Amino acid sequence: MTRKLLFTFAALSLVITSGIGGYWYYSADARSQTASAAAYKTEAEADKYVRFDMEIFDIVMANYWQKGTEADLAEIYRLALAKAAGTAEEKLPTPDRAGTAQMLAEAFARTPEEKKRQLAVDTGIVVLANLAPQGRSGLLSEKQELAFRDQANNIERENDLYAQLGVDKSASPEQVQQAYETKAAELAASSSPQAKEQLAQVEKAKEVLADAGSKSIYDETKILPSVVSQVLGSRTLYLDLSKVTPATLQEFVNTLEKTKDNPQLTSMVIDVRGNVGGTLDFAKYLLALFIGPNQYAFDLFQQGELKLERTPAVPKIPSLSNFKEIVILTDAMSQSTAELTTAIFKRMRLATIVGTKTRGWGTVENTFPISTQLTDDEKFTVLLVHSLTLRDDGEPIEGRGVDPHIDITGANWKAEVRSTFRTAGFADAVIQAVGFKQ
Repeated sequence: MTRKLLFTFAALSLVITSGIGGYWYYSADARSQTASAAAYKTEAEADKYVRFDMEIFDIVMANYWQKGTEADLAEIYRLALAKAAGTAEEKLPTPDRAGTAQMLAEAFARTPEEKKRQLAVDTGIVVLANLAPQGRSGLLSEKQELAFRDQANNIERENDLYAQLGVDKSASPEQVQQAYETKAAELAASSSPQAKEQLAQVEKAKEVLADAGSKSIYDETKILPSVVSQVLGSRTLYLDLSKVTPATLQEFVNTLEKTKDNPQLTSMVIDVRGNVGGTLDFAKYLLALFIGPNQYAFDLFQQGELKLERTPAVPKIPSLSNFKEIVILTDAMSQSTAELTTAIFKRMRLATIVGTKTRGWGTVENTFPISTQLTDDEKFTVLLVHSLTLRDDGEPIEGRGVDPHIDITGANWKAEVRSTFRTAGFADAVIQAVGFKQ
């Protein structure tokens, strides 16, 4: 995994990701460290445009998942600058950090003042977009960063659920239900496409606000539910995890709380098909509910080394021991944190994996603020691939995915399911659950 930095020309556009992927929030410490690192390291960095791009250089050298040399990154900058400036070629005085700063200074010196900001931004965009894996790293404006986090956290700021139903935050579940029925009757009487879309929105609003747990989370964070549950047969708890958000773990716990007095529930299906991932910590927090705190969870690969992650100080939930058999359902769109969670449960033999190979999106992105401002009213943040996650066999998830124990693309997968599970009715429940998204 200690391959050299890769560079391939990409179009001059910011391609962040085609999904969310695993990510970490930066801490206050990370922001202060970035700010303190802004001290000029070369005379060229007295120019704010040079300093802006060299901050990106330093962030990549310190935090990018691959361990490269200054010469590696300087060459990427040379090619990126030529692409951004539209020149045939740029020359590096020396193949290192200082040479990169000097090259940038010379380019900005010959660039009209009104075009310097765009050249600085475009150079950073091209550099980051071409770090392997291509398109995972990028340069985010404040607006883009907020949109990225909202998408990852399942927040729809423009959609007020209370306004959808015409109720206020003090509304009781009965009032929410009554408001929904009134709105639904009005919309059902209309045949317009807009009415059908609005009906779907008020149905979603009702589902969130009529449930005390999801309403509490929404009121505090604006995060929409990511866990839907039902009982299959009489013994199987089915949980559909559509996304991983900062509230997903609490939703999981809330669901267990609702079912803890049902001793018949002895098996569980966790469905992560179509789950594009989210905050990375979810994987070790979920594991802690099963095995307790301070236990080995997984390793991350970063700059040639493995970083061991342990379960946090979260107590084990005793009722989880009632679930004698657990299945995780996967498909080709299960990615990032969903894949890591699958790999952990597979390696620890806590679950049987049923479905198809996961997507193979094994990168962890983190955000790093740039302290240099090109204008007074804008700030930028680097979104950077920081680490790689590993499969149950220790190989990177990236480009490989996680293999299921039972592959449902096989002709005899149903027979394999029936011969694998012992709990009465569980095989039928698994087959039924597979059919939910086929």
